[in-house]
Amino acid sequence: MTVGVISDTHGLVRPEAAAALHGVDLIVHAGDIGTPAVLDVLRHIAPVAAIRGNNDTAPWAMSLPETEVVEAESTHLYVLHDLGDLDLDPGVAGFRAVIAGHSHRPQLEDRGGVLFVNPGSAGPRRFTLPVALARLTIRGDDVTGELIELDV
Repeated sequence: MTVGVISDTHGLVRPEAAAALHGVDLIVHAGDIGTPAVLDVLRHIAPVAAIRGNNDTAPWAMSLPETEVVEAESTHLYVLHDLGDLDLDPGVAGFRAVIAGHSHRPQLEDRGGVLFVNPGSAGPRRFTLPVALARLTIRGDDVTGELIELDV
């Protein structure tokens, strides 16, 4: 199973991001979506699990959860916007990956058997940070990831 991971779109779905997500089985949006149109575009690519970011304050976003447990095959992924708000031990809780956005800094890091994923920002460029997203590959209990820097 392949999971596309995107965050911090801030109302913008770039054609390059849509192309990079083409063919995934599921898309996880880690917050700061910007507008409901972003989710509509992503739903045309694959099913979407999305959480609310700190900038998603409009009435349409209030129905989105602040955190989400996503089951991908038999593997559980924990999704929140700001990693600084993580209030559990993901390994003890049985999560194979933690997905967060907020910082706009793409990162993949294994911490004690749990993959921490920040796809970066796929929306408007912030400072000199890359415009990026991530793809996760899930095979049984094994989760691997890759960061994809978009050529924009």
